[in-house]
Amino acid sequence: MQRKNYFDYVEEKLAILSIRVKNRGKLNILDVHMHSENFYRDFINLLYGWSLENANNRLQNIEAIDLIDDNVKLIVQVSATATKTKINNSLSKKSIEEYAKRGYTFKFVSIAENADQLRQQKYNNLYNIGFNPKKDIYDISSLEKDILNLKLQKLEEVYQFIKAELGNMPDCVRFNSDLTTIINILAEVKLDENEPLGNINMFEIDKKIEFNKLDIAASIIDDYKIFYNQVEKKYREFDKMGLNKSMLVLQSLKKMYIDALLKNKYDNSDLLFVGLIDEVKEIVINSSNYFDISKETLEACASLLVVDAFMRCKIFKNPEGFAYVIT
Repeated sequence: MQRKNYFDYVEEKLAILSIRVKNRGKLNILDVHMHSENFYRDFINLLYGWSLENANNRLQNIEAIDLIDDNVKLIVQVSATATKTKINNSLSKKSIEEYAKRGYTFKFVSIAENADQLRQQKYNNLYNIGFNPKKDIYDISSLEKDILNLKLQKLEEVYQFIKAELGNMPDCVRFNSDLTTIINILAEVKLDENEPLGNINMFEIDKKIEFNKLDIAASIIDDYKIFYNQVEKKYREFDKMGLNKSMLVLQSLKKMYIDALLKNKYDNSDLLFVGLIDEVKEIVINSSNYFDISKETLEACASLLVVDAFMRCKIFKNPEGFAYVIT
């Protein structure tokens, strides 16, 4: 059914974008956030027939307002942070007062977090601008519900827009991926932060982080390097499923790293590290053997694999004499 194909593609690409926004936000890398603002402007205009414009076209950095539609009197905030405090702070900004007097409605769009709980809250609407939390707070899930109800012709327009903005349509035939298999295995593991690290030389890992100027991504490595031995155990189990399974996964990660360097995909080492995590997630989501796991679990497992490959000398340069194992 073509409707299902269109919707599945749109849902998948929005999910990937949401993961990227969230992951980069944790690292305070906001390039995707800035591009997402314009993406959601055009996406929401197409979906709802609005005429939103970027507020920065009128005045730089208007507090609490990212998009404006004077035709239907809307102001919209697009945010990767979805909390009651965030919305209350936005409603209290002086910039809201003028639009409240002119009869505008305030809408909040969460592009990285679920907003179900926010719709049930009460807010301090200082200037009494039009704002109904149940109707005026959007997230990926609520947008997708509206997409589901579109007529086929409109759904195809949305699909074509997402395809142009977020990537090519995936092949009709999807292939199994060893990378996905190990992700599925790791997703079932209860990670133990207290498990001994054995003969891993953490000082050498820190040297490699500094050598590659991973100032921001260092926090990801610090979070996941402590699980090295647990990943190693799962690789050994994985190898029992077939010859050289773990080697093939590590080589695929190395190839992704080399391709990124050759194509100058990323501007610095931090973006490259985070980009590799995102690429792993995209490969996994597009594999036929992908299990339906939560975004958070997928993000954690992809991070585990990239950090593990970093420690095993498969990706990023090694300082002279680097040895991650104590002999």
